[in-house]
Amino acid sequence: MLAFLWSLGAFIVALGILVAVHEWGHFYVARKCGVQVERFSIGFGKPIWRKLSKSGTEYVIAMIPLGGYVRMLDGRIDDVPPELEEDKAFNKKPVLQRMAVIAAGPGVNFIFAFFALWLMYLVGLETVKPVVKAVEPQSIAAVAGVQPGDEIIKVGDRITPDWEAVNLEVVSNIGSEKTTVTVKNSSNVEKELTFTLGSWNFDPDSESPLSSLGLTPYRPDATLTVGFVGEGSAAQEAGLKPGDELVALNGAKLTSWEGLVDVIVESPGESISLDIQRDGQQLTLNATIARRDTPQGQSGYLGVSPTFEPWPEGYVFTHQYGIIEAIGKALDKTWRLMTLSVEMIGKLITGDVSVKNLSGPISIAQGAGTSAGYGLAYFLSFLALISVNLGIINLLPLPMLDGGHLMFFIVEWITGKPVPEAVQEWGYRIGGVLLFMIMGIAIFNDIARIT
Repeated sequence: MLAFLWSLGAFIVALGILVAVHEWGHFYVARKCGVQVERFSIGFGKPIWRKLSKSGTEYVIAMIPLGGYVRMLDGRIDDVPPELEEDKAFNKKPVLQRMAVIAAGPGVNFIFAFFALWLMYLVGLETVKPVVKAVEPQSIAAVAGVQPGDEIIKVGDRITPDWEAVNLEVVSNIGSEKTTVTVKNSSNVEKELTFTLGSWNFDPDSESPLSSLGLTPYRPDATLTVGFVGEGSAAQEAGLKPGDELVALNGAKLTSWEGLVDVIVESPGESISLDIQRDGQQLTLNATIARRDTPQGQSGYLGVSPTFEPWPEGYVFTHQYGIIEAIGKALDKTWRLMTLSVEMIGKLITGDVSVKNLSGPISIAQGAGTSAGYGLAYFLSFLALISVNLGIINLLPLPMLDGGHLMFFIVEWITGKPVPEAVQEWGYRIGGVLLFMIMGIAIFNDIARIT
């Protein structure tokens, strides 16, 4: 329950920030163009807070935090006094000004993403060198020639300093026939390998892009020393404490943490005995393994996690730069997120990427909660990613989105006359149906992932 509330709170904060940024873009440029803004709303539905400014704009925070809007004076839907219509009404402004007002929302999303990443690089983001721990036999990576201990330094022509970069570049190659991957072994010898991707498919609900290629990132091995015991868990009820060293399970000597996990997962509801070492004394504790539901059925759960061996020197490092250098890093990362988002939308349209990869508010909430739990730098990175996606999606040429309005204005700019109202009306209907279909698929995917 606590995790749910944390994710929900982080989601509301993240979405509130991003919606406010997007709508502020429309608001700011509209005001600069002399348009009267009637309402600036964060959220939809019944207002829970409102304030009327001296300029006549009503600022609102509404109950449903899934978007927002800027309501501008418009002679097509408002009764506008003749003395105000020419100066203050949105529909009477030159077409280039109207285009600027609409484009400002997505534009500010991109600017905000850059700012969030710039701040992230100033704060510093701890990350891990992309060294391969294991390669699945007969996998795409194994056939290409990747060996345990190899460090992935490039995917295609993009440098990959950490696993996040590797993951992004691997995902960008979905639908490709092949890509090159440059690796460096422990002797610093580099070699370029070819990943054949024609038969590559992965299920985002059950595996990651890396595991589907047969790659296991290096992580230190778990020890048999208890690092954490969950509150109210079966382990706590049995008397386990952090620092206990696990010696035997049901009388059989334990040689690895994975061996313990295998037994626990396969034994929901069963009673077990654990021999442990605590402060130089050997004790035997009895526990009843808890049950939990998973997509594969019932699974055993003890509620305990291990300590780990230390990282090798140089494997963990921090992306942290000065004020000027961080600008270049943030610009490069923002541009890559933008191009990757466009590539993924294109591959969704062509069918190279499955609609199962679409995510809705539940997945975003989980991502917000997880990133916020890791710290400010990770939350800033998450905000940047979602802000870029929000900007790109809003530029799609669907009439209910900013891109659809821009499409109509571009036609008006070229032809010198507005798109007929009837055509716009049909566009809004078709765009609405398509948009709600996409939202429905995304929400369905979210539900499928948690059930």
